[in-house]
Amino acid sequence: MYQQMIFVNLATDDVAASRKFFTELGYTINPQFSTDDCSCVVISDTIIAMLLSKQRYADFTKKEIADARKTSEVLICLSAESREKVDELVDKAVAAGGTVSGETQDHGYMYGRAFDDLDGHTWEVMWMDPAAVQG
Repeated sequence: MYQQMIFVNLATDDVAASRKFFTELGYTINPQFSTDDCSCVVISDTIIAMLLSKQRYADFTKKEIADARKTSEVLICLSAESREKVDELVDKAVAAGGTVSGETQDHGYMYGRAFDDLDGHTWEVMWMDPAAVQG
């Protein structure tokens, strides 16, 4: 059965530093699609983050590239299998040089935190009780 994938393309000031940051979070780099100008970060079988130098990113758009430290261009939300996994990933991100973004959201059936990566892109991490999803 076909599984649709998502490739999130993000501009970065320093490809090597971003590569190191995401590997410290436990993700792997696909060397087949990585160069000095791009890191292909494998988040899951269906989620890939392409971290592109600003020069390489500009090859794909005529628009001005947002400075994610000043402007919100996207909020990326990743699911987690438990509250503990939410905390684990955000804590790893902070230890690797990221910063906490916003307040912890705890609604009982849903729990989330967020971090900004080295370039200011916001990554939300959330857990939702499967019983709440089923209705």
